[in-house]
Amino acid sequence: MTRHPLRAALLATGLSLASGAALASPSVIERAEAQRSGDSYRISVTLSHADTGWDHYADGWEVQTPDGTVIGSRVLYHPHVNEQPFTRSLSGVIVPPGVTELVIRARCNVDGYTGTPYRLRLTN
Repeated sequence: MTRHPLRAALLATGLSLASGAALASPSVIERAEAQRSGDSYRISVTLSHADTGWDHYADGWEVQTPDGTVIGSRVLYHPHVNEQPFTRSLSGVIVPPGVTELVIRARCNVDGYTGTPYRLRLTN
């Protein structure tokens, strides 16, 4: 069997990347709620992530309409290593008329948007 050094190197790199991706923990939205205030909403999101410090932490979340239009985003400026899960809110979110459900996506500073989007049904 003839060995190809370049092929072996590419295979090893691919396996290394694949195993690293498998070890990464996505941000998980544990729950979310919307509170109407006049013409806008206050969105509160509780999320968990295996923050390790400044090198890898959940750095935000965004609110979308079901068609993918971003109507709000919340930046998280620091890791929450010893505060899991944690809740942060965003006020002043304007929801377009006729929208009855929001999609919330969490992200981290290494992997970007990962995990399962959270669907939040508006009740008021």
